[in-house]
Amino acid sequence: MLVATLSCLTQPSTTLVDLLRSGDTRALARAISAVENRAAGWSELLKALFPHTGKARVIGLTGAPGAGKSTLVDQLAKHYRKENRTIGIIAVDPTSPYTGGAILGDRIRMQDHYADPGIYIRSMATRGSLGGLARATADAATVLDASGRDLVMIETVGVGQDEIDIVRLADVTVVILVPGMGDDVQTIKAGIMEIADIFVINKSDREGAERVEREIRALQSLATRHDKWTPPIVKTVASEGVGTAELAEAIAAYEAYLKKENLLLKKNVENWQERLVEMLRDAMLEKARAQMDRGRIERYAAEIVEHKRDPYSLVEEIVAASAGR
Repeated sequence: MLVATLSCLTQPSTTLVDLLRSGDTRALARAISAVENRAAGWSELLKALFPHTGKARVIGLTGAPGAGKSTLVDQLAKHYRKENRTIGIIAVDPTSPYTGGAILGDRIRMQDHYADPGIYIRSMATRGSLGGLARATADAATVLDASGRDLVMIETVGVGQDEIDIVRLADVTVVILVPGMGDDVQTIKAGIMEIADIFVINKSDREGAERVEREIRALQSLATRHDKWTPPIVKTVASEGVGTAELAEAIAAYEAYLKKENLLLKKNVENWQERLVEMLRDAMLEKARAQMDRGRIERYAAEIVEHKRDPYSLVEEIVAASAGR
């Protein structure tokens, strides 16, 4: 019965939504697969689930590869489970933009939690998307939110300055740095300085942790955020669980600050402005692609290469044709 209900997503039934909201992990897994793969009825499913969203706190964790993001997420999950909070974890894996294959391969994450019904872990592929976030990550977070999870943690690929997409989705963005990984100042300057609500210096037992902290503070002194918040710096050794409680306190402190200064609504509105633009761009791109087969695109490309026409006029023609339909 469950499989039959979930396979017919063109008209999401009350049964499916109820199963999802009751904590049924099979329903949750199928729903996320439907939105990730854009299966028939995925949009209707999200429409049915959206009224049940808005309660989960979304925490984004990003940083360079090797920073220990997965280990830190694992420790945070343990911390929040001790408080009896339910958690959804989305781990975004990098993939080849050409083949769609996972670059890091299938990784077994956080094995200790798989038997815990209070934690749901989903690994998603970027499928070549820029910004470190899978195209359907936001939709997967919506499904997890609707399922009643108290927290949704999103661990992004960690490719440097393109990680800024996380701010369109997360309520709190944690940027993770580690000492001894090259030019730390340039890493911080590469776009993530502006998005961090909290800085974490992981593997802080290594030499150079104090230097990373000084560099962060020096850069913070050069600019003031529009919300007047100064991101705290938390030192952790995630492999040993050191600093996890302090990080959870910093996350709670930022949330309290947003509420105190009446900035929570403003932040959510700004986030949705960015996400709406992204959704519109995706929808219009899909519409344009649907109107052109691959043969026509190849012909256009050949004409451009041969200078028979310019790409700027061509794009204007395609947009005008799409708008007229």
